[in-house]
Amino acid sequence: MRPMVMILAAATLSGCAAANDAADAVARDRAKAVVNGVVQDKFPGLKAAPITDCIIDAASAREIIGIASASVTGVDQSTVETVLEIAQRPEAVTCIAENGIKVLGI
Repeated sequence: MRPMVMILAAATLSGCAAANDAADAVARDRAKAVVNGVVQDKFPGLKAAPITDCIIDAASAREIIGIASASVTGVDQSTVETVLEIAQRPEAVTCIAENGIKVLGI
């Protein structure tokens, strides 16, 4: 009986991991839409998508969830400040530079 319990526990955990991965993907997609809008607004004329990817990759899970929630509640000054703060982190700046994007002020 013990091996069956272990198999069921493993199957349950893998199901939870798949659900978590799906939720993470949805949150990242929503956050990308918000960040993309902020980047387009603050840096008109630049390709927003590569900058957005760098910002999302430099964000914590908590920040991604907070930014993603702005896709429902609306982007406010706090959301913009969070996006711009993340964009100034060394990992984001390096990513942006490696992609050949020059953003003044960051």
